[in-house]
Amino acid sequence: MYEPNVVGDWQEYDEHAGLRVRVHRLEQAEPPRGRDDAAEGLTYFRLRVTVENRGTRHFGIHLEDGQIDVRIGPDGEGAFVDWRNSQFVEGFDVHPLRRVTAVLYAAGPEAALSQIDVQVQLRVDDEWCDRRLWTGGIGAHEDAVGAGAHCPGAPGGLAHQISNYLRDQAEQGPTN
Repeated sequence: MYEPNVVGDWQEYDEHAGLRVRVHRLEQAEPPRGRDDAAEGLTYFRLRVTVENRGTRHFGIHLEDGQIDVRIGPDGEGAFVDWRNSQFVEGFDVHPLRRVTAVLYAAGPEAALSQIDVQVQLRVDDEWCDRRLWTGGIGAHEDAVGAGAHCPGAPGGLAHQISNYLRDQAEQGPTN
């Protein structure tokens, strides 16, 4: 079974030794160049996607619009992504022990922001990597980094529920 990551988790790419990525710092925030008229009545939030190179050679990283998909709420509806205010990674060489970060501004109805799914498809040296999924929400604790992590102070929080779900799925094993 494919298991989603919790916002804040690092995900390594086996096909590119030492390369890892994470979605983190999911928070409510206003865009720096002002709100888009199409987002009227919606609540803005910001997230970061960081690619880190712990390997021994450099990688050419592409993380542009269309490679990050943001879904909100229990039905997984598409969030409004503010491309004008977002900052992407367009063909940047990440050398060993360095990082590069994309900053994405999106918006949605405030009630739907407690459940946010972010899917990332990284392109490395003009080769597409597998898509990876992170899940979290505004108000969810980013302290939980792993399927069995304890979420202090949030027994009913989203991160705690996700951790429990992932642990239960791991105990059940794959189902076909």
